[in-house]
Amino acid sequence: MIKLTPVERAALRAEAHGLNPVVMIGEAGLTEAVLKEISSSLDAHGLIKVRVFGDDREERVAIYERISAELDAAPVQHIGKLLVLYRPKKDAVKERATKTGKGLREVTIVKPSPSGTKKPTVTKVLLKGNERVTQGGNIKRAKARQASTKKTALK
Repeated sequence: MIKLTPVERAALRAEAHGLNPVVMIGEAGLTEAVLKEISSSLDAHGLIKVRVFGDDREERVAIYERISAELDAAPVQHIGKLLVLYRPKKDAVKERATKTGKGLREVTIVKPSPSGTKKPTVTKVLLKGNERVTQGGNIKRAKARQASTKKTALK
């Protein structure tokens, strides 16, 4: 179970204020399917709210502690039938084009061999904001914007 400092917990509570419950636990209780759904929601969002339908407070506290222990999540807040849980997000899958700085992005270009029998050539290229990769794997710059004839006449 992840331990949070009071300052971190307060910041997470403030962030969770505007969230809607992602998972709802009904009369069947905390099943394996519900645990799996909570786990996938934590992986995707990091901070989630869970609503527990039921009037027994001790049962809600037990569910809260069980989720925290089994899914290695930090309990943030328990108000009434709402539980707020936090677990750091898992690393997202790398995108094909990644940002590397101001206006630059790295793109992988894969060109098949001319004969079709050899391995394709793979190159990584940095593109500027006004450049794009064509379907053939060539880099093209965007054309300069056309100026309005009315605006140029006024100048």
